[in-house]
Amino acid sequence: MIQRVTFIGAGNLATHLGKALSQAGIEIVQVYSRTLESAGTLGTILGAPFTNEINKIDQTSDLILVAVKDDVIGQVLDQARLHDRMITHTAGSIPLDLLKKYTSRCGVFYPLQTFSKTRAIDFSEIPICLEANSTEILGELTGLANKISSAVYEISSGERKILHLAAVFACNFVNHFYYIGDQLLKQEGIAFDLLKPLIRETAAKIMEMDPYEAQTGPAKRLDETIINKHLELMDNRPEFREIYRFVTNSIYQAYKK
Repeated sequence: MIQRVTFIGAGNLATHLGKALSQAGIEIVQVYSRTLESAGTLGTILGAPFTNEINKIDQTSDLILVAVKDDVIGQVLDQARLHDRMITHTAGSIPLDLLKKYTSRCGVFYPLQTFSKTRAIDFSEIPICLEANSTEILGELTGLANKISSAVYEISSGERKILHLAAVFACNFVNHFYYIGDQLLKQEGIAFDLLKPLIRETAAKIMEMDPYEAQTGPAKRLDETIINKHLELMDNRPEFREIYRFVTNSIYQAYKK
């Protein structure tokens, strides 16, 4: 059983995951981060020792959990020189195989959620996607995941790449559309709050309906009069016009049959 965890990374995900594990009775042995300030902030929250010296990472824990940016996982592990410890990363788009050069006991512990340090998160319903290089390690990670979530899944590296891609569309791109809407409203001094009931209802519908069935709007019915008027309103924001035109065509193509 995994009872003691060392964190490499102190960002948004590490902060929320560290809190959840600590509240579930898991001992956080140490927090490492590139900067002492970040390591200290999370270490203080979790009541754990912290360091920014990569050669002083505590390797006595049951699990070393790497929660850093995807493109630096290999770089950090190259420098850390961990001695065949159980290691997992938390990345959606990085395959398990990356870890096999560093240890014979490796896995993936990927919580499928968007994290911001200033927002409280209830981990109990967050899907945790697991993968491991052995049934033994998978069992240990499953036991750990079950301590904080009721939604635990075994997901392969190939499946996780697609899942992460879908999450980018469903979360990151949608949030960018909120930003665009906010920018358009600010031009006229209109508060973004007016859109929030619409956003809530749109999200609520997806809890009960298939996304295909939930679609509404001028693109679905190809209302060219409204579409052209919208495009004219963005003459001063050509980048928004291009996005509008592309997404409108994508919606139309999905429903034109």
